[in-house]
Amino acid sequence: MPVHTSRSPVPAAVLCGVAGWVPPRVVTNDELAERLDTDDAWIRTRTGIRRRHVAEPGQATSDLAVEAGRLALRNAGLELAGTDSAGTDPVDAVIVTTTTPDRPCPATAPAVAARLGLNRVAAFDVGAVCTGFVYGLATAAGLIASGVAARVLLIGADTYSTIVDPLDRANAIIFGDGAGAVVLRAGHSDEPGAVGHFDLGSDGTHEDLITVAAGGSRQRSTDGEPSHGERHFAMRGNEVYRHAVTRMAESARATLSGAGWKTDDVDHFVPHQANLRILHSVADDLGLPRERCFANVDAVGNTGAASIPLALADAAARRVVRPGDRLLLTAFGGGLTWGSCVLTWPELPPPTRPYDPYDPLVPHGTGEDTPS
Repeated sequence: MPVHTSRSPVPAAVLCGVAGWVPPRVVTNDELAERLDTDDAWIRTRTGIRRRHVAEPGQATSDLAVEAGRLALRNAGLELAGTDSAGTDPVDAVIVTTTTPDRPCPATAPAVAARLGLNRVAAFDVGAVCTGFVYGLATAAGLIASGVAARVLLIGADTYSTIVDPLDRANAIIFGDGAGAVVLRAGHSDEPGAVGHFDLGSDGTHEDLITVAAGGSRQRSTDGEPSHGERHFAMRGNEVYRHAVTRMAESARATLSGAGWKTDDVDHFVPHQANLRILHSVADDLGLPRERCFANVDAVGNTGAASIPLALADAAARRVVRPGDRLLLTAFGGGLTWGSCVLTWPELPPPTRPYDPYDPLVPHGTGEDTPS
């Protein structure tokens, strides 16, 4: 376990491993156009998305989470499963952030931990929709700061293909499936990798903007079976767009102010990969050049709570981010929820790229080839 000196009386959460994983099956815009009233150009113009990865039948969120978690542990130089030679687990807690748990009960995290050979650690889920990973980072940082945990495995994983109606033209084009994970250890607030200032918020008066109406106690406490629409993901896109841009920009500014950073201090802006138009709008609102906004939404779509860690893993694998680079993370999701944080990128082994490159002419990381 890390030894803390007087320079940091309260341990900070330090990023020491990152990885991502997506299902092998790729669904292109052309494939979607075969069943929806749309085409590739329409999808790319409005979302910046060219393709997405989709889980196979029978493949659940935990399956994706286990793959990403195993790779993140390996990237951190920790045992992949079970205990090390000293008889201790490589991490003290496993957090899974998801909107698509394997079941309403129990939580998905304990099963993920068990499949990784971590049978004695704390394990629980965090639900904040697409803001889940940032909320999970804050939760993991709290566990470390309080001394409850010295190392935490945090996984963002979602299989939106299980809750989105495949014939829903508005949403089926946006979402993909995937998982991203980071390992956090106790360390010092002034060392590379330390997760810095957080800003978190919510506004439950707009809970109806992003919903899956059926399956919870609200629906089950009433008579009658849920309708087809109530079983699937629903989003009021235009209203969500306005809230997303405003809340993400406000949260990012609050985080930069709390951290004592200026906009020019940010080397890489890594937002939740909702769609390219939202990403660019937030960057423009902040006064950040678009080339500093890392985007891989073109290749994976909106993967919910997995999107930020997947983007981090992708950026690290392609060495877009380098040790010492200053990162601003921000997200927005149903609830409504939002959150941001900062960190300086540490020295890490390059992780395996979460997906194979499919078009070397696409300038991955900016999406500048796509109209906004």
